[in-house]
Amino acid sequence: MGSLRGFPAVLLTLVLVLAGCADAEDRLNTTLAGFAEALNRGDAAAAAALTSEQAAATGTLDGLYASLGTDVRFEVSQVRREEDAATFTLAATWRFGPEKQTEWAYTTEGTAAADGDDWKIRWNPATVAPGLAAGALSYSTLAPQPAARVLDRTGADLLTQHIVTLVDIAPGVDVNAVAALLNPIAPTITADSLAGQLAAGRPVTAVTLREEDLTPIREQLAAQPDVTLRPQTRLLATDRALTSPALAGLSDLWQQRTDAAAGWAVTADTASGPRRVGGQDAEPVGDIAATLDIGMQLAAEAALAPLVTPAALVAIQPSTGELLAVAQNAPADAQGPIALTGLYPPGSTFKTVTVSAALQAGQVTPDSIVGCPGTENIEGRQIPNDDNFALGDVPLHTAFARSCNTTMGRLAVNLPPDGLTEAAAQLGLGIDYVAPGMTTVTGSVPIADSPALRVEAGIGQGKVTASPFGMALVAATLARGSVPAPTIVAGAPGVADRTPEPLPGGVDEQVRAMMRETVTGGTATALQDIPDLLGKTGTAEYIDDTHAHGWFVGIRGDLALAVFVSDAGSSAPAVDAAGGFLRASA
Repeated sequence: MGSLRGFPAVLLTLVLVLAGCADAEDRLNTTLAGFAEALNRGDAAAAAALTSEQAAATGTLDGLYASLGTDVRFEVSQVRREEDAATFTLAATWRFGPEKQTEWAYTTEGTAAADGDDWKIRWNPATVAPGLAAGALSYSTLAPQPAARVLDRTGADLLTQHIVTLVDIAPGVDVNAVAALLNPIAPTITADSLAGQLAAGRPVTAVTLREEDLTPIREQLAAQPDVTLRPQTRLLATDRALTSPALAGLSDLWQQRTDAAAGWAVTADTASGPRRVGGQDAEPVGDIAATLDIGMQLAAEAALAPLVTPAALVAIQPSTGELLAVAQNAPADAQGPIALTGLYPPGSTFKTVTVSAALQAGQVTPDSIVGCPGTENIEGRQIPNDDNFALGDVPLHTAFARSCNTTMGRLAVNLPPDGLTEAAAQLGLGIDYVAPGMTTVTGSVPIADSPALRVEAGIGQGKVTASPFGMALVAATLARGSVPAPTIVAGAPGVADRTPEPLPGGVDEQVRAMMRETVTGGTATALQDIPDLLGKTGTAEYIDDTHAHGWFVGIRGDLALAVFVSDAGSSAPAVDAAGGFLRASA
């Protein structure tokens, strides 16, 4: 204290008091800042160590973080000290949910007391969070009530919420006993299949069961060692026979809208029961009106069911662009949503594009006489007709109806490199759409900058690809005269990624007349009993021309459809499936 020698005693005392006050203020602020920082780190032990009841605080904070997570920010403000006591304000913001978009913000009051040379925060759970003193806190989402439904075009329930149960099995389970219970419900489940699922040594979900399937075997399953039953709520087809790939997109849209309208709650588990201490009510959410028709959908699925190779059918209403049916058989389901996004060579169904391009280019009219030899070398590419049939010189409409490859190859080679690309776009092919409730791909028709490529493209081979959805859109455009905006949710049409030139007037009528002749006297006469049907068959070779897909596109009134059958060998299975669907849904 030599530097203070000579100061009056009273001044020396004042300096020491002021210095002590400053030190106490610093220690208080350090304690409060340390408490907030520890809470921000999710470090319960470090935060509790700064309180007056370390053990109690540790347990409470550990439980809080376990329940609410650690995405939180605490800040101390408004510190007020009087002698050996102090009060302060603690502001907190918690973030919840997968994308941390839900915020719970609040302020609380806390107190601290001097503890020797240090300060301790008087432990009160309410200082950390409202309601925490009354009981443990938990976070939950609040679903809109009533839940939205997904309806078909007639207003019938298409998708509704159901309780399902996941049957989880763990290594060591008696696979024979479990398979015996599940196989009558799910015939693909066997002891061997269950053993294969468990080969990695981890628990797996063997099957998901609806309530009506689980009820008869619930007790037997629950009694099996290493079997766990986990109930969940899911959106499922009301009619379990429906298996459309379009349902996944509608379910996703339902979930998006439900999530956007959902509320949330932070609840204290009090002695008298749960009490909400923070949150926001769910907003009302409307039903989703899908354009699918359950009757048509079931008819489409029934028409495809007998086929042993992957097959798909898409039906569109040309006047509106609304999808009426999107169906696949079980082999197709194993490959994914091929009806909407699978890309394949469209074969002779693409001749609708080729004649459209040739008519627009002024090469021909429907009555122009064209050659239809059984086979022809066009620009170095040998093009045969099916079984090398030959018609000689015939009108273009006859060559189209009988599906002359040689005729179409010759027309295509005389088009400009982008002729087929642009004509396809006019019919919706090669254009992609963003529409609520579905993900689709129409196809691809690249510019053919060599004669050989144009020959291949003209008969729907080479680099040309299309999805069943894309070819259904082509048929719908020919029926309507312009490309309809594809839609699966009423009032929410798809938006195209680009706008092609419109189809010139009259071209659609000319192509439709050729498609009618295809049914009355061409390759689709098996369907001539169906009134006013227009169509085009297609066989598309692949794998070094040793296999062939089968296609059919058709128009009947305000209905357009495309049927695809993988590895069918010919168009006959696709024609048969189209007939089955059209006759059943007439």
